[in-house]
Amino acid sequence: MVVGDLMLDRYWWGSVERISPEAPVPIVKLQRTSAAAGGAANVAANIAGLGSRAVLIGVTGSDTEGNLLRNVLAEIPNVELRAIALESRPTTVKTRIIAHSQQVTRLDHEDSAPISGGEEAAVLEQILGLIDAV
Repeated sequence: MVVGDLMLDRYWWGSVERISPEAPVPIVKLQRTSAAAGGAANVAANIAGLGSRAVLIGVTGSDTEGNLLRNVLAEIPNVELRAIALESRPTTVKTRIIAHSQQVTRLDHEDSAPISGGEEAAVLEQILGLIDAV
């Protein structure tokens, strides 16, 4: 069982050919994108990659990124997702911009406030429902 912060890791790959005239920053010409499980979801994916079963518990937003994270995890054998989708917060997304194999910057989209007491109780209910199965 893995309990923790569920995140979507996005990667934007490109090349730099010039510096912006607006500020001394590189202009990355986007060539491709990818998405992967991040945070506790990455831990569950690694456990599954070692041949074990992982039950993953946490929260996502009820949003496009949460749906994408669910789809990414559905493609990983031996990961069972028991996430609670919350209207009250966005899915945490870490976007890394990479040019010429070098990370240029990272954009974080997250709500770092604790979940509410009711939301915490819903997560705890998921955990307690699995205790005898672990």
